[in-house]
Amino acid sequence: MSFPENKMSPLSGVGYRQTNFMGLRKVDRWEARPLADSVLHLIWRKKQISRAEIARQIGLSRSTVTEVVKDLLNTGYVKEVGAGVSSGGRKPIVLEFQNDHKLILGIDIGATHVSASLMDLGGNLVAFEKRSYSVRSDPEGTRSLVFQLCDECLDKVVDGPQRLLSIGVALPSPVDPDHPEWVSEVVIPAWRGKNELDIRHSHYGVPVYVDNDANLGALAEYRWGAGRGVEDLTYVKIGYGLGAGFVFNGEIYRGATGIAGEMGHITVGESDTVCECGLKGCLTTLVGGKAMMTRIAELSGLYPDSPLTKSTTDLEAIEVAVHGNDELALQLYRETTEYLSTAITGWINMMNPSRVILGGAMKELQNRLLEPVQEKIKACSIVGSVPITDVRTSELGHQAESIGAATLALEGVFSEPGFYRRELETLQESNV
Repeated sequence: MSFPENKMSPLSGVGYRQTNFMGLRKVDRWEARPLADSVLHLIWRKKQISRAEIARQIGLSRSTVTEVVKDLLNTGYVKEVGAGVSSGGRKPIVLEFQNDHKLILGIDIGATHVSASLMDLGGNLVAFEKRSYSVRSDPEGTRSLVFQLCDECLDKVVDGPQRLLSIGVALPSPVDPDHPEWVSEVVIPAWRGKNELDIRHSHYGVPVYVDNDANLGALAEYRWGAGRGVEDLTYVKIGYGLGAGFVFNGEIYRGATGIAGEMGHITVGESDTVCECGLKGCLTTLVGGKAMMTRIAELSGLYPDSPLTKSTTDLEAIEVAVHGNDELALQLYRETTEYLSTAITGWINMMNPSRVILGGAMKELQNRLLEPVQEKIKACSIVGSVPITDVRTSELGHQAESIGAATLALEGVFSEPGFYRRELETLQESNV
């Protein structure tokens, strides 16, 4: 993976800045950067560029660029790699951004699992680890597992802990950009409404960024996966529950308080099942892993020979049963398709995204949903929306959320005002 040249949002427009806790605070525009920050960002974006081209694009004198680059070379982020192409006269020396100089960790904390992705500064995946875990009921054990998986990833590369630059965290909860220390007690009740994963206070000592998991799945697919090439998309995550992330005009849309994308709490029927939010008829009571477990218990008498009624069932077991054409599993998929298609069609009629991406842990469900959802959209969408709405399955699969978390941390740390100055100070301190 590598950054598309036309999608370097940290250099322009609305952005996010780290708060005192974990998370991001929305600001109107990026603060004015020191010259070195601007030069470093340009080299990062272009990957290879000459001093003369830097001077031309930023509007600096060549002598100023030369002085700035001299310091940048000392940090290790930039390296001279040879002569470039000349239109006449001496060939310019090309500067190259060093993707492997630092590392970024992305952590995905789902309702029933924890995973970690380690990436370099070019967006290349270096290591990945995942474990099943009862996240909703055990914050302390979750914190320990997060550290364990982070350490396992970092141990796979040379000087991993020393090269770690920042960490991103994906949570299965709405995240208020202004109050990332709060989480939903409804979604993860044992956490008592507090984000108990402030890993800045760990031995890592690096900035930490946090967002909702579906938002970060959308970000990952937008940058690296099935969302490449479009500026507006909806990412639907089907897992233990149901969530969605939205990208509008190349930016994640979070809403005023971070709860945009809670598709699971759209009312779609007259179900008597009470949702964990306290209401009835929520989509998440009909779609997702938890809803499927409930339906298995309800339908077990009709399908006594199904393997799903005879053992402990999880999402993986349902996927296996579908592969085996088990009638109970197929019934679950038929019901899921109907409800989810209705919800997605309604969203398309309302917002008309260029692309809808089906993601989450249940890959087989995504594949089987694709054609029925497309047919439902054709039948129920208003005139004009069908030709421009493309429905696809995720390209990043179960890694999407952790890769999105790493991407958030990558963009966040490079967008911090004074990034270069702090890096240079750190270098100077280490040489004392």
